Amino acid sequence: MNDFAYFRKEFKVRGELASVQLYVSGHHYFHVYLNGAKIGGYGTPAPTNPYKRKFYMEYDVGDQLNQGMNCITADVHYLGGGGQNTVDGLPGFRLELHLTYLNGKKQVVKTNSSWDTLIDMPHITGTPYQQNRRISAIEDYDARKWDVAWRYIGWESTSTAKTSKAKLTKIAREDWPMVRQSIPEGAIEEELSLTKLNLTSGSDDEEVMPQVFDVGRIVSGWPRFKLKGFEGAIVRFRYSEDLDEQGRVKHNVSNEDSEHYYDQYTMRGDSLEEWQPDFSYKAFRYVEVTGYPLPIEPGISLTVCVAYTAIEYVGNFRCSDEHLNKMYEACMRTQKNNTLGQIVDCPHREQAQYIADTDLQAEALLYNFNSQSVIEKTLSDFADAQLEDGTFPFVAPSNSDNPDFKLQIPEWDLHYATLLWKLYEASGELSLLRAYFGTLHRMVDYFLGILDSETGLVPLDKGWHISDWPYPSVEHKGEFLTVQQIKLLQAIRITSAVATLIGEEKKLRSYLQQAEQLSCNIIKHLYNHETKCFRDSSDSAQNHQGVTAIALYAGVVPDEDREQAIAYVASKEWECRTVLSLPLLRMLFENKREAEAFAILSSREYPGWGYMIAQGAKTMWEGWEDVESHSHAWNGYPARLFQEYIVGIRSEAPGFTKAVIRPFIPDELSFAEALVWTIQGSLFVRWEKTVGGGIRVNVKIPLDVQARLEIRFGKQEVIKELGHGDQEFTLI
Repeated sequence: MNDFAYFRKEFKVRGELASVQLYVSGHHYFHVYLNGAKIGGYGTPAPTNPYKRKFYMEYDVGDQLNQGMNCITADVHYLGGGGQNTVDGLPGFRLELHLTYLNGKKQVVKTNSSWDTLIDMPHITGTPYQQNRRISAIEDYDARKWDVAWRYIGWESTSTAKTSKAKLTKIAREDWPMVRQSIPEGAIEEELSLTKLNLTSGSDDEEVMPQVFDVGRIVSGWPRFKLKGFEGAIVRFRYSEDLDEQGRVKHNVSNEDSEHYYDQYTMRGDSLEEWQPDFSYKAFRYVEVTGYPLPIEPGISLTVCVAYTAIEYVGNFRCSDEHLNKMYEACMRTQKNNTLGQIVDCPHREQAQYIADTDLQAEALLYNFNSQSVIEKTLSDFADAQLEDGTFPFVAPSNSDNPDFKLQIPEWDLHYATLLWKLYEASGELSLLRAYFGTLHRMVDYFLGILDSETGLVPLDKGWHISDWPYPSVEHKGEFLTVQQIKLLQAIRITSAVATLIGEEKKLRSYLQQAEQLSCNIIKHLYNHETKCFRDSSDSAQNHQGVTAIALYAGVVPDEDREQAIAYVASKEWECRTVLSLPLLRMLFENKREAEAFAILSSREYPGWGYMIAQGAKTMWEGWEDVESHSHAWNGYPARLFQEYIVGIRSEAPGFTKAVIRPFIPDELSFAEALVWTIQGSLFVRWEKTVGGGIRVNVKIPLDVQARLEIRFGKQEVIKELGHGDQEFTLI
């Protein structure tokens, strides 16, 4: 549990090289060095179930080698312990260095029993986990045990440190399927200075000399220090979102108590010592340093490295309302914080990959980042984790057999369909549909297989049911939940559409019939024809706004009742939480209720996203309340809604080969602009009100996108075909 190993190998380059490729993997994480220089990024490899696929990295390292002797070293970290977000597997490290010489000869240096391992390592093994869910270990590093010469040739001739020869493990015997990592590694985006805080009277502890620093917002990453050394001094870095009454960093991870959310370093006594605890991502706003005997100068001696999976950030949104601009920026910061080797719900307490969280985050991701690879990772991880009956564990990858994490959320399973469809619409890649159709239809078939024989509805089943979240007001009463029925209907329809596209004709007919029958059953048993709305559940008399909103968005409400149902939903006080607010807002925007949708998005009052920003938040919270996680990326989809509905950039064909620019121009804004990522290239739109009551429009359309403008202002409605490239025109 929480083990480390240090590996080392010297080898000789015997001539001029044409190419050099380094292939490397480890379980769970590695740092690899050539002649003392670190190769690659952080959080590597990204977590997977190693029995289904184990990621490896490939690096071109020709520039890193010398003629003659060279040295490879690697530090490898194994978690173990049955944690929530990794599969234990077994510890292992695997490397192959392929050298091709100009004369055509080849040489391979690879891990075997000739490698040396360091017996007494700087990293202390068996340290406690930092979180209740056993996600990461305390990095406890004793610099007195470190000899920097270990990473260079000739170390053996000068060192007295004890070593042993490496031993073969299962990873070296091909027991794990090796797959090249498809997502970027973690990278440091920026290095931030901090503000040193004054402690309140009575909080100074002379023995540990606490010094507290504020990053100014919640970040993912780690601290980095450069300090004068004092031999034997144990310098501890404790992290939190919060401070206690005395101005000290709380002993917690988000809303969960933890005495172990820290890393620590024992100093050698050098004139200048540098270190960063970068084997895991931490998330925090405040850092408390204890055990260092001198005042620390922030920005010089102590900084924070903001780090996340290095997906390319392309998008943008700006408008005349600075409050909305701050909201967009908070959404983007939160999304970066929560892309940590996979798409996670929060960057501190859980760092877990949920299907529904990825589905909600895909909204902002697909418009603002080159993110298809990390979204597909969610699909592949859950395909690997799918249970024999077709359902999924609640997170993946995971030690899901551990009783602590043996949980399921049926509604979250159904998000697999909508997530796959979103990724297909963004990419236009039929290969995605073929790759995951088996997983999709097995999941849908499970729910179809448990339909109640009398009502034809899916009943309450194993696990924890969620219609809305967090702190929802949808009433779960009776055997049949309306939101679950509608999500199943959406999943069946998507499965039918996928079957059509990939030529699965037999399954297509079956799913079409099942969808039609389920739609009729939902209306028959859960719809109130008098009030024109749906009950929350089979034994509930409550008509939650979000339940009818998702029914409208899914096209379940009878056609003759749609306008009355839309009016009912639009007139109700906003009562949805994060999960149901997305279909609510989409339904309003797409049914000529843009003003009501914009009022929700732009409100500065509780509840809502604007309230968070009004309270000074720079990242989005888990829910509307100022509790629990304050960096939860499923609340980042307002960024997409601004770009898609306010600026008006919408795709009309898979792969964004067709687009319509259909902005909503509220009275409150004088201009709005957005840049969105598409697989065809970045697409830019700006509209601006002119003095004479007209609208000036600027667009930049990628070459392979067929686009048109549809714009309503005043009493006018203009439809205009758009060419490629930069265009500007004024509508009066």
